[in-house]
Amino acid sequence: MRAMVARRLVLALGAWLCCASGASAAAGFIKSPLSQKKLTEDSVELYCEAVGNPIPEIQWWFEGAEPNETAVQLWDGAWQDRVKINATYKQHSTSTISVANLTLNDSGTFECRASNDPDRNHLSKSPKIKWIRSQANVIVIEQAHISATPEVTEGSDVLIYCNISEPPTSIKDRYWMKEGMKLDSNGNSSESTSYMIPKVDHETSGEYHCIFETDPISKSIVYVKVKPHVMAYKKSEHGNEGDTAVLTCKAHSYPPVNLWTWFKMVDGAPQPIVNGSEDRFFIKTTENRTDLRIVSLDIVKDPGEYMCNATNELGGDHAVVGLRVRSRLAALWPFLGIVAEVLVLVTIIFIYEKRRKPNEVPDGSAPLKSNATNHKDKNVRQRNAN
Repeated sequence: MRAMVARRLVLALGAWLCCASGASAAAGFIKSPLSQKKLTEDSVELYCEAVGNPIPEIQWWFEGAEPNETAVQLWDGAWQDRVKINATYKQHSTSTISVANLTLNDSGTFECRASNDPDRNHLSKSPKIKWIRSQANVIVIEQAHISATPEVTEGSDVLIYCNISEPPTSIKDRYWMKEGMKLDSNGNSSESTSYMIPKVDHETSGEYHCIFETDPISKSIVYVKVKPHVMAYKKSEHGNEGDTAVLTCKAHSYPPVNLWTWFKMVDGAPQPIVNGSEDRFFIKTTENRTDLRIVSLDIVKDPGEYMCNATNELGGDHAVVGLRVRSRLAALWPFLGIVAEVLVLVTIIFIYEKRRKPNEVPDGSAPLKSNATNHKDKNVRQRNAN
């Protein structure tokens, strides 16, 4: 086995080097499909990759497990559209085949074939180079029967459970998964598992997967469903006249929202908003989020309350977002107020200085001697000296 793998790697490496240098080279695999075990109603995916110069063509063939069955070529859409084949031919060839909703009759050998011989598909000429082949065995096992809790929509301290019968192999472990997180498992038997939900609400709603570690894995799903729980991203939004405002609502619950709607509250009554109306209102929605985008805000028409409403198969819920629109000059009011205060203060000081008496002196200051008196005394002393 190791010798065959090494030989394939050598051939693939040689083909790749020939491709890089521009010389012609026979096709060679660089990735081959891997054998797998699957359960009925599951899906399987096989991958194949080849190099060569020119770039080789890849085909998929299937041969059933029955003794008298012959190989048949598979096409995209075969087996009542359960077969999907995707292929790319750029620097080398890659191809993926997937089969959905597997049945016991899908057990068999899937073969990836590659060739770059010019006459490979000729009806009368025989190709000079044979198709190279790489095989993978797919074994489909009957799905184990798992009885599980029916759909849950309400309650407190709700115990959900799964019981497996006739597992395909021995059970190594069993546990619960929700949104990629492993949960604690209860149960005294390896063939049963349970989990306690303290309260059924928007936080605990979702898909609970009970998993039994068999080969292959056996699992089932318990659905915990509630009506939407809608929250406004911001309860109040502010925008300037002529700018754009975005109002956002989110729903954290399962199942996902299947319909979002927006309303403008006018005199206490909701008025529906249509996407694209007035070339100013635009609505963008996903399963658990909606955005209302209002462009060219109008200071007269747009302020007010907007309601987002979400519905799913169990009911509906809504939230309200307030919108305030400010004048373009609103940002200048604080600055203008400061300027006005400064002007008033300067005016008061100016008037006070103008009206103050010349001989008025501040409290606690000593009076100053007159300069004229000093000059008079000096002149008298000069005359006496003469």
